[in-house]
Amino acid sequence: MKKILVIAAVAAFGMVSAQKNTLLVGGNIGYNSDNTTISGEKSKTESFSFTPTVGYQFSDNWTAGINSTITSGKRPSDFGTLKENGFAIGPFVRYAVPLSQTFAVYGDLGAGYQSMKNTYTVGSASSEAKLNGFYANFTPALFINFKNGFGLNFNIGGIRYGHLKQDGADFKNNKFNFSFGKEVGVGISKNFGLK
Repeated sequence: MKKILVIAAVAAFGMVSAQKNTLLVGGNIGYNSDNTTISGEKSKTESFSFTPTVGYQFSDNWTAGINSTITSGKRPSDFGTLKENGFAIGPFVRYAVPLSQTFAVYGDLGAGYQSMKNTYTVGSASSEAKLNGFYANFTPALFINFKNGFGLNFNIGGIRYGHLKQDGADFKNNKFNFSFGKEVGVGISKNFGLK
């Protein structure tokens, strides 16, 4: 997976800092892996995310728009495995601060709807659970400006709160995630001038 992130970074070179009256189109990818060995038994947890974004930059520092996230993960669960597939969509606001013509930092604050489908597998038997709810998150990031409206952005996690309730069952999940330094996200962006 590290090779994929490096290839994505090399292929994606290019980004422009926030410019008033432009349309921002972009996307991030994220990957998380955790390998554990207990008494010789190996356990691996993996998750992948893709977050496409569309926003309108109404000032040199501020952008508002919509992003969605598609996630997929697999981890060990009681005597089997749990596969999680999720989807989230909602508005966001971004504040960007240029550090130079090449670099800038920004923070995204967002909230919205989320859903998840969990598939539990033990041996050859499996069962599914569907959950719906809401989320709120904050993600700081760095982007590198290039030319022709293209750019590359990086983040190493953020803060996220999520609430999910299972359909047809009395099960609720409230999750707070502080993932600074535990995740890596790489993305590309393109600014389009609007007349």
